[in-house]
Amino acid sequence: MKFKLFVIILPLVVATLASAQKPVPAKPRILISTDIGGTDPDDNQSLIHLLMYSEKFKLEGLVSSPSFGEGNKEEILKTIDLYEKDLPKLQKHQKGLASPQYLRSITKQGKKGAAPFVGYGESTEGSNWIVSCAKKKDQAPLWILVWGGLDDVAQALHDEPSIQHQIRIYWIGGPNKKWSANSYAYIASNFPNLWLIENNASYYGFFSHSSEPDSVTTSNYYQQYIKDKSFMGRDFANHYKGEIKMGDTPTLLYMMDGNPNDPSKESWGGSFTPTNYSPRIILNETTTLKDTVAYCVIMEFRFKVPNVKAEKDSIYFWMEVPYGKNVQKWPGYYVGDGVFALRYIPKKAEVLHYKFSSTLKELNGKTGAVVVANLWPGKRNKSDYALGNTWFTDKPNPELYLGKLQGGKTLSKWRNEALLDWAKRWAWLNE
Repeated sequence: MKFKLFVIILPLVVATLASAQKPVPAKPRILISTDIGGTDPDDNQSLIHLLMYSEKFKLEGLVSSPSFGEGNKEEILKTIDLYEKDLPKLQKHQKGLASPQYLRSITKQGKKGAAPFVGYGESTEGSNWIVSCAKKKDQAPLWILVWGGLDDVAQALHDEPSIQHQIRIYWIGGPNKKWSANSYAYIASNFPNLWLIENNASYYGFFSHSSEPDSVTTSNYYQQYIKDKSFMGRDFANHYKGEIKMGDTPTLLYMMDGNPNDPSKESWGGSFTPTNYSPRIILNETTTLKDTVAYCVIMEFRFKVPNVKAEKDSIYFWMEVPYGKNVQKWPGYYVGDGVFALRYIPKKAEVLHYKFSSTLKELNGKTGAVVVANLWPGKRNKSDYALGNTWFTDKPNPELYLGKLQGGKTLSKWRNEALLDWAKRWAWLNE
């Protein structure tokens, strides 16, 4: 369902523009890790936004890293081709925009598919590029803006742990966290002192109706500002029929507004609070509706099956979860000592029902249910991952909820302002 909620109000924006956005002290080094071309086309929209503002960044990498779906670097290259055709018009008004040749040179293919239970696998072109960029002799940190799963980031950290001191991460979690549960667990358990913003819900404030996290609000923005007079403008209409989603764009807005080193500040890209733990619950049996967990918690099932010959790190069972009219399946692995394990992360508040299927009779047919609460990170558990002082996440203040969306108002309040700034650049393409 879509809702007529999004309206551009020019007088309000003009009144607040001077006080809200502040210049970034220095042009930031950024690398994008994206699942573009996968199941959600909002990454295509966010990439167009990035390219149209490319002079504001030292852009060092565009990595295709799809934990789920058919994402690939060709989708990045296709968007660069469109940008190249529109570039002459943009250059009449803005100097320093990235050249298409340079953009193609930093586009790399990362891992296709989610990491196994251990959280990493084999190095990829994308993960190697992350390591290479992070190790450059530059006093400024490399900001990795993650628009999908953390699989290539986890691989890079595994291959070269020292880069944890050279990188800073702003990650759009939520559904992406669900798809990259194993790589997330690897990072949280092995790199607790990483500098990381984990945005699990605030980003919804950029595009969603307050009562439906997955909705996309309707507006006249495309008809009024984007139009179909440019190559990128026509492509934009192919995604959500031109409606604004761009769920990953808050990472860019954060890097464009004020001091990125202070996550607690007011920002176009949201405002965040430190957290010293990431919730994790170890379950030796299925749950019931008497059990409650926080959304985005790691539910780690560990089933003991004695006297079974199994190959370590191989898939032996599946968790099946209803998703609309379909069923999503999550793999479970043999981890040794007779233990079969699986991680699942619920992305939102709901009553969740699930079942397990397997060729092992001890696991096949198990069913369970759980109540997922709408507050992250929720209550403490003995099995939580302890984090350092530089891990940040959505603010839990009740007054900052946008309906059901935790922290949503920290971002939604600047939405009109950011989009009207972008509208000026669309005007260049519509001349």
